[in-house]
Amino acid sequence: MLDAYYEGEQPLSYMHPELLRRLDNRVRQVVVNWPELIVDSLDERLDVTGFRLGGRDAADRDLWRIWKANRLDLASQQAHVDALAMGRAFAIVGTNEQDADTPLVTVESPLEVHAELDPRTRKVRAALKRWYDDEAAPGTSSQVASHATLYLPDETIWYTSLDGGSAWTETDRDRHGMGVVPVVPLINRPRTRRRRAKPLSLGRSELASVIPLSDAACKIATDMMVSAEFHAMPRRYALGFEQADFVDAQGKPLTPWQAVAGVLWATPKSPREDGVAVGQFPEADLSNFHNTLNALARLTASISGLPPHFLGYATENPASADGIRSSEGRHIKRAERRQRSFGDGWEQVMRLILLVRDGRVPPEALRMETMWVDAATPTFAAQADAVTKLYSADKLLPRRASRRALGYSDAQIRDMEAEDQSAYARVAGGDLAAEFGPRPDPVPEFDRDGESPAVPELRGARPAPPAFLAPSGGGP
Repeated sequence: MLDAYYEGEQPLSYMHPELLRRLDNRVRQVVVNWPELIVDSLDERLDVTGFRLGGRDAADRDLWRIWKANRLDLASQQAHVDALAMGRAFAIVGTNEQDADTPLVTVESPLEVHAELDPRTRKVRAALKRWYDDEAAPGTSSQVASHATLYLPDETIWYTSLDGGSAWTETDRDRHGMGVVPVVPLINRPRTRRRRAKPLSLGRSELASVIPLSDAACKIATDMMVSAEFHAMPRRYALGFEQADFVDAQGKPLTPWQAVAGVLWATPKSPREDGVAVGQFPEADLSNFHNTLNALARLTASISGLPPHFLGYATENPASADGIRSSEGRHIKRAERRQRSFGDGWEQVMRLILLVRDGRVPPEALRMETMWVDAATPTFAAQADAVTKLYSADKLLPRRASRRALGYSDAQIRDMEAEDQSAYARVAGGDLAAEFGPRPDPVPEFDRDGESPAVPELRGARPAPPAFLAPSGGGP
């Protein structure tokens, strides 16, 4: 259901069943997809930029290499969207047969994976992934094959079913003996009691509180379109006419819609002689629908933490730039909370990577920190100004941290540091002119006889006299 609301595929709500029966699916629902906006607005502020162990630059670079090799730049965004929309997502770590130094990490949907937590340690005690083939296996009945993988602390078991899950056959077993389940849940808005009391409700969706408001907005928008169809255009009336009177220029009968929407009516009947009358009712005003949608938008903004202008709500007096930034404060803080929650899950994934690859987790990995892009997304000029002040104020911010705060990646920072080392080497070697560009050509020096001993090819050549000493016509 939550996935359907995020994709904008929810059914029409707040409609009387008898009305739905009489309309007979002739009303097309207008979907105001606020759930997608709420999820995407948070996801746009959740970008991982690296991992830090503290004093272990080589290890930081190696973890980032594994992250990039598994295309987790893209997969992490998919995990964040699933967790925000459905309460949780999962990451599974395994061995890579093609490259033992780069373990395999996959992001999984909560629609296919379930994890059971230990009530004491709060760690994953067992996990199950189940999926189906897109089509039936060759040589079998039309039943689509089902697959399942059971993850336990010391082994992983694969199963297959060809009869829709009535009977399962073990197809493979891996006794890895790691002592931990290689499945990590990425939980949105975790809680303590609900996690123990209702393990199936692991995490909470961002849509839980706004679904009723979204349903109401879809209902109001649909009613507005129906009213626009029947009441927004002026309704005409004609008294003293029969159906046969409505014909075109060739005498052919008009359809009801042509009769209603016709631009010009003409008739030989006279109001005085025949007692006919033609007129129209005033059109309906749709402002009541607009006001209701604005009220629902304000309620949704207050519950979700979105600034009102994200939902299209505007007033006659537009907000100032400072007012707009102030309205985003609650939304930014909510994104920072999600960074902390999801960052804990990604750190567990990185520790599992080290365990799968090296067979152990070093003690310094327990201090691992996930690095994120600033959720406030300030302008580059404002960020550069703040970083410059911190760097110049008694070096409150080191050079490497300053570059990282400006959003440069570790690869870019290493290139900058290499250029800095090259510049320092030139300065230490006494070649100070190299810092200001290429060395200019030497200027020849002439002796008293006009020859240049410093430049052999200029020997015998005399310099031109200054312009103010050059002979002019008749004067000395």
